[in-house]
Amino acid sequence: MKVTVIGCAGSYPGPEAPASCYLVEADDEGGRTWRILLDLGSGALGELHNHVDPLTIDAVFVSHLHADHCLDLCGYYVMRKYHPTGPAPRIPCWGPHDTDRRMAKAYDLDEDPGMNEEFEFLVYDGPVSLGPFTVTPTPVLHPVEAYALRVEADDRVLVYSGDTDVCDSLVDAARDADLFLAEAAFRECDENPPGIHMTGRQAAEVALKAGVDTLVLTHVPAWHDKNTAVEEASEVWSGPMHLAAKGAVYEV
Repeated sequence: MKVTVIGCAGSYPGPEAPASCYLVEADDEGGRTWRILLDLGSGALGELHNHVDPLTIDAVFVSHLHADHCLDLCGYYVMRKYHPTGPAPRIPCWGPHDTDRRMAKAYDLDEDPGMNEEFEFLVYDGPVSLGPFTVTPTPVLHPVEAYALRVEADDRVLVYSGDTDVCDSLVDAARDADLFLAEAAFRECDENPPGIHMTGRQAAEVALKAGVDTLVLTHVPAWHDKNTAVEEASEVWSGPMHLAAKGAVYEV
């Protein structure tokens, strides 16, 4: 698998990157390249154009319905509906319950048809098979319905934490991952509310428990020094580690 960071800013688009969005590509046995998006947060659609034609995306997987993870579905709806070459074929969009209604409200559309002519909205209910990918959603700890996403192809494993506090289900989802995209929105030095986000140290502790190979810290808000997350993680993690940045590419 090839993973490209389209957006990685936490909570809102930052000066260096859009909000959360990761492009994952893999070939099937016939050589056809499949492309999926993990989240499509605020500002990410514009940056996606710099890497692939957005109309070549095969599916979108939304971790949860906070704006920094899903709101650019509104722009993507416009692109797919009104593109000068004609309406694009409907594509699947997996997400939490009520994704279809929430996106219709976000664009001030009537719920029927809402965006249902552009996207086939599907609710997570076990592993999803699509081309060479198997995507397994796991509920995690956040104030809204939220999922970590485990992506497997060619016997390789990518795990994306989405937004979550430390929880046993996240450790299970990340078990033996080749690459773990772990959010690190909080800092150890702050008095953080429970059940929302992880610190860099906590992300590293989850990576250790899960036995992952490579750790990529992401979702650091612009109001924090992103190097703090790396410093915290380094206290407990000695394996390969990166700080997510717009345009970074990882071969899994």
